[in-house]
Amino acid sequence: MGSIACAASRDAHPLPVVEAIPADIQASGSSTAQAATSSTPQTLAPTPTSAQITGKTASSTSSGARMDSTSNEPPITVPSVKGRTKKDSLALVKAIRAGMENTNWPVKTPPPLPGSILPARRIVAFYGNPLSKKMGVLGALPPDKMLARFDSVTAKWEQADPTHPVQPALHLIAVVAQGYPGRDGKYRLRMTDSLINMVYSWAQKKNALLFLDVQVGQSTVQEELPRLLPFLMRPNVMLGIDPEFSMKSGDPPGTKIGTMSSADVNYAISLLAGLVKQYNLPPKVLVVHRFTHRMLTHAKEIKLDPRVQVVINMDGWGPPYLKYDSYRVYVEAEPVQFTGFKLFFRNDAKKGDPILTPAEVLLLNPKPLYIQYQ
Repeated sequence: MGSIACAASRDAHPLPVVEAIPADIQASGSSTAQAATSSTPQTLAPTPTSAQITGKTASSTSSGARMDSTSNEPPITVPSVKGRTKKDSLALVKAIRAGMENTNWPVKTPPPLPGSILPARRIVAFYGNPLSKKMGVLGALPPDKMLARFDSVTAKWEQADPTHPVQPALHLIAVVAQGYPGRDGKYRLRMTDSLINMVYSWAQKKNALLFLDVQVGQSTVQEELPRLLPFLMRPNVMLGIDPEFSMKSGDPPGTKIGTMSSADVNYAISLLAGLVKQYNLPPKVLVVHRFTHRMLTHAKEIKLDPRVQVVINMDGWGPPYLKYDSYRVYVEAEPVQFTGFKLFFRNDAKKGDPILTPAEVLLLNPKPLYIQYQ
């Protein structure tokens, strides 16, 4: 039996080779892959956080509260969390205020169709691949322990925002980018139907959705998505696409950040909308990951369809201020439809920063309706 490895990303430093694939779920593709890294985010020493701060130019008062020097804007209250820096708090306020001032939120769309998940509910997902303990929580724990932790996390979100019931989800990387070309030269490894069905069975235990995430490598969404149609025809299976590993440049995944265009997203929307129409399914959800400008080009040209709800998911890891800034610059500033926010159990906390709480994330404007844990 062979083993596979994922091309490393901002998600880990570095990603090791994953466990051997059981015979009944072996997939075609390269047997090993290169591990690469991205730049390490800057972190600051923890300092106390005040409860009330305001945006734009801020300064500290004698009492420790940061107040806007112009004082012509109403203060924004943020929770005090042990370990947060002033930089974290100010970045949060800047993101909140930017969302309040962006008149393109909420995005003007027709009323949601019957059966739509968003915006009435909030999706909370565990992400990863069961063949790797390093690619996300989905594979970091045995299934029973993972699902127990999943219950605990979703309960916290239910408590934090009772107005948006949680729709649980498991988010499986079904096509994994590789550092080596493999037999067909596409720098990606397709998971087998057996593995996908195994994770689908886990999702069914929790009445959860299953997202199939696609890292195309040097393939394309046009080539990879049709293979997943038998799964996407199921009413509780959704789709994610990851531009980070779309290597239109011809470089191996992990050596630089990839890119997708509105044309790629529009293809995915059209494919999903066709399934909804043909099989009389409830609307689908499409998650598009983003943490740089180039990851998603011509976003204004994305063509929305009421049969497909599009989430732009802030996908970067690091200290809180970097996550808030990334959300503001790469998601909030360029409205598409709905927003998501990714939290990393390990990488967000690796420099000593407590992982962001639901209460903190819910202060963002617009409030993310898709929450992903890796």
